[in-house]
Amino acid sequence: MAYQSKLRLLGLPLVHLAPGRLEGGAYVRGVARGWIAAGDLAFGVVFAAGGVAAGGVAVGGIALGALSLGGLSAGLVALGGLAVGVALAGGGGAVAWWTAFGGAALAFWGAVGGLAVASHFAMGGLAIAPHANDAAAKQFFADRAVPGAAEALSRHGRWALALVAASVLWLSIRQARRAERLPAARRR
Repeated sequence: MAYQSKLRLLGLPLVHLAPGRLEGGAYVRGVARGWIAAGDLAFGVVFAAGGVAAGGVAVGGIALGALSLGGLSAGLVALGGLAVGVALAGGGGAVAWWTAFGGAALAFWGAVGGLAVASHFAMGGLAIAPHANDAAAKQFFADRAVPGAAEALSRHGRWALALVAASVLWLSIRQARRAERLPAARRR
């Protein structure tokens, strides 16, 4: 059931929903483009959700956005199974230029996680950096993070990863059920 709003801004629909469909026995991916987009492939200026999502806020199996949440996510702030962030990354694996938080965190300046590797500051179970699990590292994260956020993410990052995995699984099951119902709807 595809939907595209009649209201358009700068040539893009305000809302575009494009689920996949069966055509001639073959599955055709739904591609959504708009300010708010949802589909197998979703490109949204403000928000995008789908198997592959790109937008301001992106949620999906593969997510790219200023704020991204997904199995593989990249953005200014990224959370996911493998997260690559410019400002902040967290999840099962996190990679960032400046600071990373996650189960496994890799960053240029500072990393916090079960495995934390950085060129300057690291805190975690296995921390590798010139300042690893010392007072200088604690001060670095205290000055740059919401108080307690680094420590909380280090201890509870697995729950964020579980939430991401559950969300992606739920979206995948929902999409598969829609694809199964499509042929029955066409016969009516």
